Amino acid sequence: MVSLGILHYIYIIMTIVIIVTLLMKKEIVLPCIIGTFLIGIVYSGNLLKAVQIMYNSVVESGTQFLGIIVVISLVVAMSRSLSDIGSDELMMKPIKKVIRTKKMAFFVIGFVMLIVSWFIWPSPAVALIGALLLPAALEVGLPAIWAASAMNLFGHGMGLSSDFFIQGAPAITGKAAGVSTLAVMKAMLPLWIVMSVVTVGVAFFMMLRDLKKNPQYENEIAATLAPEAEVNGVIEEDNSKSKSSAARLFIAVITPAAFIIDVIFMCKYHIVGGDATALVGGTAIIIMSIVTVLHGNLSESLERITDNLKEGFIFGIKIFAPVIVIASFFFMGSEETAKTILGPNARGLLNDIGMYLAGIIPMAKFPIALMQAAIGGITGLDGSGFSGLPLVGSLAQTFSTATGGNREVLAALGQIATVWVGGGTIIPWGVIPVAAICNVKPTELARRNLIPVLAGLLATIVVAMFMI
Repeated sequence: MVSLGILHYIYIIMTIVIIVTLLMKKEIVLPCIIGTFLIGIVYSGNLLKAVQIMYNSVVESGTQFLGIIVVISLVVAMSRSLSDIGSDELMMKPIKKVIRTKKMAFFVIGFVMLIVSWFIWPSPAVALIGALLLPAALEVGLPAIWAASAMNLFGHGMGLSSDFFIQGAPAITGKAAGVSTLAVMKAMLPLWIVMSVVTVGVAFFMMLRDLKKNPQYENEIAATLAPEAEVNGVIEEDNSKSKSSAARLFIAVITPAAFIIDVIFMCKYHIVGGDATALVGGTAIIIMSIVTVLHGNLSESLERITDNLKEGFIFGIKIFAPVIVIASFFFMGSEETAKTILGPNARGLLNDIGMYLAGIIPMAKFPIALMQAAIGGITGLDGSGFSGLPLVGSLAQTFSTATGGNREVLAALGQIATVWVGGGTIIPWGVIPVAAICNVKPTELARRNLIPVLAGLLATIVVAMFMI
């Protein structure tokens, strides 16, 4: 059985401190810095090395997030360009015919996010939905925090945890569990339905209650749109919407058309993950450049595109700066990043903790269902939806052999718990792409998602207990 050392206990204690701080609605950057320093000095036994580890952890964290920082910044810069010429208003007109109410906006954004996430994964889907649907949803009065929640729960939760089309998650889980990908997907379907319905249902109920308690949301919608956001205390006056109607219409048509073509290429050529994100980012650069050229003469265009890029990246770094530091602590729980930060002999703290818990629980069907979900959630704390899948797959095989339980159901339960936590729904360092595109605080978004996701997990565990 895996034994825990002082590094594991430091990691556990500091994680508890961070969670408590979150529940108190306080910022968690300082506890994460302290946790990183403690692990660094205990691991190295050298004060100078510990200081270097603190820096290296932030660099590694920033490297992990660089791609999504860039694509979010480029989409925001593109959005500002569209606002300059007035094409954003034209783009929203047809969408407004579909999104007429706050309730409809919540579900339209959610289901579109789910479908796109199934084919190209959530990260590039965030940029697409943010560019095309978010402005219309905010326009009808859906608060940005609940638009972000819908994108998270449907995309990073429902979409990534099932992965029915790309099948990356069930393939990893099934291989570790010693069963086929199809077997995991079949066993997962009823659990996934329970998790999805309960989570989204609770979130929708909370949104309705929130809207009744906070009528001031109606007056905050305009301030929430990223393209209109205040940057460094200065709000730029919109003085350039006098461009010809033909130019505005041209941009309003080619922008959504370009992103739709991106989706077609992604589906046809199986472009996923980072490659899909790169396609979205490159498209945003092209559109921004075209808009800027049409905005005025050459001299003005040279200045304007630089200004838009600056504003886009200021926005991106402003959102991501604290989260990079926060994630630097939790990345040390994953063996791959721990080796980069601490050294080649570093272990995966989260995996060790999971294996330790697996070795001390009683081997009965009900306890192992609860423990399988708990271990999946623990391994997801590093913010990666897939890093814990080999562990929960292996545990499903071990638990089923020891108890005679259904291996496929155990594997599916572990996958759902791991991805819903680590994929980016209830931890601030996992929700930042959506938080950034919706211009909300990651910590606040994680808090809004917490109760719905926990309710869904509890219901799923109960159902799984009777299926094992």
